[in-house]
Order: sequence, then C-alpha cells, then structure tokens
Amino acid sequence: MACFGRSLDSHCTLALLVGFQFAFVLYFSLGGFRGLVSVLVHTTDSEFDYSRPHDVYTNLSHLGAPPPPPRNSGTGPPATGPPLRDCQIPSPLLVGPVSVHLSSPLSLEEIRQRNPLVLPGGRYRPPDCEPRHHTAIVVPYRNRQTHLRALLYHLHPFLQRQQIHYSIYIVQQWGNGTFNRAKLLNVGVREALRDEDWSCIFLHDVDLLPENDHNTYTCHKQFPTHLSVAMDKFRYRLPYPQYFGGVSAVTPDQYMKMNGFPNQYWGWGGEDDDIAARVRLSGMKIMRPPVAIGHYKMIKHKGDRGNEQNPRRFDLLKRTRLNWRSDGLNSLTYELLSKELEPLYTNLTVDIGEDPRLPPGKLPFLVKATTSVHQRSTSMTGERSKQEKRPERAVAANTTVAKSDAARTKTANQMTQQKTGVMK
Repeated sequence: MACFGRSLDSHCTLALLVGFQFAFVLYFSLGGFRGLVSVLVHTTDSEFDYSRPHDVYTNLSHLGAPPPPPRNSGTGPPATGPPLRDCQIPSPLLVGPVSVHLSSPLSLEEIRQRNPLVLPGGRYRPPDCEPRHHTAIVVPYRNRQTHLRALLYHLHPFLQRQQIHYSIYIVQQWGNGTFNRAKLLNVGVREALRDEDWSCIFLHDVDLLPENDHNTYTCHKQFPTHLSVAMDKFRYRLPYPQYFGGVSAVTPDQYMKMNGFPNQYWGWGGEDDDIAARVRLSGMKIMRPPVAIGHYKMIKHKGDRGNEQNPRRFDLLKRTRLNWRSDGLNSLTYELLSKELEPLYTNLTVDIGEDPRLPPGKLPFLVKATTSVHQRSTSMTGERSKQEKRPERAVAANTTVAKSDAARTKTANQMTQQKTGVMK
C-alpha cells in the first residue's frame, strides 16, 4: 500500500507485477473472467435463463373460476367472512422469463376466453387477495390491429400473475392528421385519472412485450421509472443513458410535477428525450430495473404513414428548458369522441387536432376511417352510433376531416374550463 501516492519505483513495479500474477491465478482458479468479475465487483442483478421461457399463461389455473362481483358495488348481499389478506410481495405466481409470440395473434374473442377474470374496460383485481398496487396502462394507438391483439394476449396474464389491480386504456387518435404520441399519452393519463385514483400510470407502446414478470408494473414512490431498459432492437442494451422511450411509469404526483408531457411533437421522434429532460428539470431522476429483468421484445413493423420523422424535433428539444412549464398538461386541448368499455380494454377515441405547422386544410395523407379494432359497443344508443359513424364515412369518401373554426373554438373553450380540477 506504500506505493500509492508516490511515483512508481522498481519496488512498486515489482509489487504490481506480483499483484497481477495473483489476479491471473485467481482468474483461472475461478474458471475464467466471469469468476474474477464476480469476486471484484459485487452485483445484485438476478440471473435468468431466457433460453427456457415459461408460457405467459403459466400459474393462472384459477382463470377458470367465475369472475367475482365488483367490490363496493352496492348490489347484492353484504360480504361475509374475514376480509381478504393483502397480496404477497413478491407475488408467488411469478415465473421469470416468459415466451413472446409475435406472429398470428388470437382473435379478441379468443383472448377474452383465455382471460375470464378480466372485466369490461380491461380491468382486473386479484380474486383471492387485496392488491397493494393500482396501475393504469395507457397505450397511444392508431391502425395497429395485429400489434394490439398481440399486446392484449401477452399483457393480461403477465399482469395478473403480478397480483395488481389494473386497467388497460387504448387512446386512439381519430382522423388522418400527423400522429402525436406524447399528446395521446397526456389525454390517456387525464382520462384514466377521471375514472379512478390510480396510484401508478404506465405509458406503454403497443409494439413492446415484456419478457420477465419480475419486471413489475408498479411505480417508484419518488421518481419516474423507465422499464424497457433492454430491448431486443438494441441487443438488450440501453441505447444511451437518458433514454426514456418504450415503457415508462409515473405516479400522478410525478406527472403533475413535470407538467405532463409535451404536446408539440407531431410525427416520430424527440418526445422521449423531452420527457426525460422534464424529469430532470422538475428536480427528479429516472429509475430503472436491472438490465437482466427489463427485457422486452419489439414487434417489427414498417414506418407508419402519418408518423414520419418530425423535422422540428431538434429545435423543440433545444427549447425544452424554456417551454416545459407552459407546454404540457396545462395547455392540453382535445375532444373525447367516444369512450367504450370493451371486454379487454377501455377504448378512448379522441380528436387531438392537427399539426399547426401544416397549411390550413392541407393534410399529409388520407387514410381509411380510423375505426376501433373491436365491434362498436352494443350498449351505445343508435343516435350515438350514427354520430360517430358520420366522420368515418366522411374520411372514407375522401372529404376533408378538418373541423370548422367555430367548432374548434368551442372545443378549445370547453377544454380550457376542464384544465383545472381534473386530477382526483
């Protein structure tokens, strides 16, 4: 130890050589480099064998039971017997790595049959214990029917095994304007919190499927969490330190503290880095699970029309520090066109407007009507169904979907009145 803090002389050089020789002896005695690292560097990361994944429906034999009546529904006889015990942490149903099927997903009806305990709106509560966590899954969406079925088939049993109370919200952008992922997330968070006092909000891309159920869909109490830290697209590595894309989670308080998410990112790219910057600017930091747990598979797909690269993303990022307090939850405007409680998810069809940088009345492309993957809810009245189908027929007939200035002004005024007092 006397060699430290002074220049190396012959005695120190000899001592270091002896030390390196000892390290190599230790290296071979432990069976190679991995053994040496395990001695010199302490790690708490768990080891998982992803070459032998379990079926995603493993340990859910109770799914054959009839669904329990809604708690506190006020109907039927009062509950008898002792209250439910709290669910264990960690859940005894966890299995670790699970297989991911990316091709030929089942139909929505077949998926519903495999998940009999899921209630309308995609809601679930453990039938035999009181959940400790209450999570809303918000998915921005448009024209990804195959991806949505794959996500629902995989995510429902994945979350049920974690024994959490959850609901899945699909936020569907209406019309043929440029896609705006971050604004759809803003809408989904606001609408989910109008339904219930969720303690955690997950922001989830439709084409990402988790591979390890130890990656629990719960929130950190203090800081936002980024969960998709190891995607197969990036060879199961974090692409860069501040990456916040794919799947992330915030509590309602964290969401309010960072003023939600930016509304000005029309098209692909930039919004993830803006959100990560908001986390830092609001005095928080990003939490992550270990890489060995945060594994995700991405469903390969071609680029979407209407979601081309945003040429303004770099200019917007330069102004994040100046704009984050004014562009977000407190500037959000939209129109909720329909809310439908489907068997596997809550469908929110919303009009979020158009990219203000486009010339008035000129849209980047024309698509078929943005209809839901599901059939329209039979509980809707005939008049409401007619009202919702009118704009769809207009799009199919290649007519302009832009609303009149008067209608947009009315919508903006209505949303301005709703900006305060939304969070429960």
